[in-house]
Amino acid sequence: MLTIEGLNQYYGESHTLWDLGLEAPEGVVTCLMGRNGVGKTTLLKCIMGLLPIRSGQMTFAGEDLSRLPAERRAPLGIGYVPQGRQIFPLMTVEENLKIGLAANPRRPRQVPEFIFELFPVLKTMLKRRGGDLSGGQQQQLAFGRALALEPRLLILDEPTEGIQPNVVREIGRVIRRLNEEQLEQFREQASIVKEIGLAVQRVSQERGMTVLLVEQKLPFARWVAQQFCIVDKGRAVATGAIADLEDDLVRQYLTV
Repeated sequence: MLTIEGLNQYYGESHTLWDLGLEAPEGVVTCLMGRNGVGKTTLLKCIMGLLPIRSGQMTFAGEDLSRLPAERRAPLGIGYVPQGRQIFPLMTVEENLKIGLAANPRRPRQVPEFIFELFPVLKTMLKRRGGDLSGGQQQQLAFGRALALEPRLLILDEPTEGIQPNVVREIGRVIRRLNEEQLEQFREQASIVKEIGLAVQRVSQERGMTVLLVEQKLPFARWVAQQFCIVDKGRAVATGAIADLEDDLVRQYLTV
């Protein structure tokens, strides 16, 4: 679904991404891994059009992203939860969620009910300001805001950073649920939720939602991801099935 080939990016004269390649197949959770400062967040910002690239190619579902303006990427079906959440603290939970709807004017103007099924706390706090929520609740709000446009590809930048373990488990459960290969049970459960309709079909799809995840916590990554890509000094140095992430790779590229 997302293919990146020969990507080069610079900050001024500093060469940050070096001929980087990445494949995020449809219906798969791919975890982008590496130590701090190796270029993971830079890559995500390039995918979203927030940073320019010098050369290389990025395609999403056959669409060339390489020179596409940032504001045209979300309507293609790309949801993004940035590092640090970046919710609007003075706006209510409901208003934050509706901003996610505005990213794709062709979608219904109502917040999909499946978001409240996944994160029930948001429904109980619709009129509360985003800045009054706990860190974990803000992360769920940022997650829900990205899901409001019913994306085909969901990009998450360190979703477990700075939040308590029980919320980490909840976020992991949601990622796995959105991506499950066998989704009939999800559809049956969702059928009792009002107004979910087409939203469930789009979110769950035939093979589940495609997710590109940046994550530092190795147990969490092993739990939710099916494949990995390790970045070191701006280069993709190892890829494979998450079950094949060997201790030697962890020691060489991931341990501090």
